[in-house]
Parts: sequence; C-alpha cells; structure tokens
Amino acid sequence: MALIALGVSGGIGAYKSVEVARGLQKRGHEVAAIMTRSARRFVGPVTFEAITQRRVITDQWTPGANADIEHISLATDMALLLVAPATANIIGKFANGIADDFLTSLYLATRAPVLIAPAMNTNMLEHEAVQENLTRLQRRGVAVVDPGEGYLACGWVGKGRLAEPEAIVEAASRMIERDDTLGGLRVLVTAGPTYEDIDPVRFIGNRSSGRMGYAIAAEAARRGAEVTLVSGPVSLPQPPRMTVVRVRRAEEMHAAVFERAGDADVIVMAAAVANYAPRETAAQKIAHDDGGLTLDLAQTRDILADLAAWRKGRPLPPLLVGFAAETVDVVERARAKRVRKGVDLIVANDVSRQDAGFEVTSNAVTLIAEDGEQAVPLSRKDAVARAILDRIAAMLAPRPART
Repeated sequence: MALIALGVSGGIGAYKSVEVARGLQKRGHEVAAIMTRSARRFVGPVTFEAITQRRVITDQWTPGANADIEHISLATDMALLLVAPATANIIGKFANGIADDFLTSLYLATRAPVLIAPAMNTNMLEHEAVQENLTRLQRRGVAVVDPGEGYLACGWVGKGRLAEPEAIVEAASRMIERDDTLGGLRVLVTAGPTYEDIDPVRFIGNRSSGRMGYAIAAEAARRGAEVTLVSGPVSLPQPPRMTVVRVRRAEEMHAAVFERAGDADVIVMAAAVANYAPRETAAQKIAHDDGGLTLDLAQTRDILADLAAWRKGRPLPPLLVGFAAETVDVVERARAKRVRKGVDLIVANDVSRQDAGFEVTSNAVTLIAEDGEQAVPLSRKDAVARAILDRIAAMLAPRPART
C-alpha cells in the first residue's frame, strides 16, 4: 500500500523493530530500513534485509548509493518516516536540525509525516532537555507513540521502554491509511480546563490536561472531518489539520462554542468547564495577610445544557456529546446527566483513578446512549478517542446528509 522508511536507532528496543517491520508488511506496506551505527550494535542489518527484502541503509557514504542521492530519493517516495526506537540522541538531532548521518539527513529532506517511538532510561526521558526536544518536534507536527512502563534494560522500573510493536504499527497505519468515515462532516470539539481569575495572579482551575479532547479532535480530523477545536489553557502542541480557538474562561468558551455551533454536525464537549467563577476579579493582586479570604462565586453558564436547549426544533440538529467526570457512582450519575442535560451520548469517566482521567495519558470510560452502553477498558487516550468516534459514526449513520 505505501512505502514506510523505518529508522532504527541505538537502543535495546531495536530488536522490537524487527516485529514492527513485520507488522507493517502484514498491513500491506513496503518497508525500507535505515539503521544508525549504534543500532547495529544491538541487531544486525541482515535480519532486516531478510524481513524487508530490501537493502538496509547503514551509511550515507556507501559507494554507489549517491548515484540518485539516496536520501533525497527515499524522502520523495516514502509515505511515512517512522523511527523506532527513537533514542534521546536521535530526538535531539531531529529537534535541532543536525544532519550527520543518513537518518537525520532523511528527516530534514522529507515532507512526509514523521512518527517517533521514544525509548530510553526513565531519568533521560524526564530530563528537561529531552522533554523540550519532544515538545519542539510535536509543535512541528511530528507524532509520538508514548513509551510504556515496566522493567527497563538498565534494571529500573518506570516509564521509558519502547511501546509494543502492535501499538507502533497501529499508530503508523493510522497516519497513512485513508479514512473518510467522517468525510464532509464538521466537528466541533472542546478541550482542556477553564481558568476563572481571582486577581491578576490567582485563578480557580482544575487538573484537566486537555489530552482527551485533543485526541478526539485529532481522530476526527484523521477520519476526514473538518474540525474546530475550542481549547482552554493547555501545554499541548497545536494539532495539525484543524482550526484551533484559544480561550481561558468559561464565558469565553461559551461564546466561542455558540459562535460556531450552527455550522457543526457533531459537537463534543470534552472540556472540563468551571462550574463556578468569582463574581468579580480584583484589578490588583489581593494582598496576603494573616486572615482568611472569602470568595463570592457565581455559577457559570452550562454550555452543554444550553446547547441541548438551543438545538431543539432545529431541522437537523448536531449530534451532541458530553462528558461526565465523576468520582463516585460514575455510571449512575452519568446516566442521569445524559437525561437531565438532554444529550445524545455521555462519556463517563472516573477521575478519582490514578491511572485514568486527568493528568495522565490513559483513560477508561463508559459510553452511554439511549440505545445502550459500552465500556471502554483502560487504554491510551488516542485509543479511547477511536472508540468514541466509532460510536459517533454509528449514531450518525441513519441521519440524512446536511445540504
């Protein structure tokens, strides 16, 4: 189906790259392997040659390889550059435009999508330099398969091991395999928290990272939808192929959503909007003293309920999806919220869990609609987003097309 350049850099996870190559081939793709000098200390080129049935590229200066300027030729022909494992060294070179071997030169020369699967020691992964380099790459549109947690080659237990080959293959396939299940539809997604200012320094907020909403927006765009993402304050890189509207306060999110709701076929309210905000924001920082501080809070407007009321009587109302972040009686409360708010689908998640919900990369949810419920087990948020979009697509199927 497509030619994928598989970059293999020097880490113990290099042996898993063989399974990645095999998995890509099973999906019908052709694989061209590029190995760094360090990678060849962990696995031999002959292994990849046997799997891919292609010469493995190991040296930018191999005699005869420059007859057609090989890195330019491959950069033009390939549909995706996948690097697995991606070490701290290769991530740093990509982020800073260093081209001192075939793989790094290929990265600069290609305009194909790029996907990396980091793998390294936990401390290295958490180092500020590595995190800054990853953020820089993501801002340029480079996709990342998050490393897993468990026993590392160094003997530590923690985050940093290469993601499983199946997850890497699935991520790569999603980037290049065409999916038009939502083609022609307009999807409006909200994400992240809102910050309600107390004074110029302090605010009321919550722990939402925005990852779930961003994953839903990215998946909708991948499926061919025209996506508008209304985002509260987050530190996530801006996703490609969509319009992003930045807001801070609940009032701003309400206005941004209603300004665009009339054009939407689907509205997904994944944001954790503040229910209360200070009635007044102090013009100057409130001085600290030994006494307490009493805040007068007012309820913010309920965007989800207002949307449900607004769409009543419209000839072709948008499908409306809400989230219920709960800590007790999660499913029961979500069921009641769906009926009370008058929405088509509620995504219930338990935000008291340490491994799901706010501030983590995984989630476990229950999708609740009038015609039934579906439990989505603990998964990466991009996988949860796919389950949510699958349900949305199924609910949209009987609807007439918007004219």
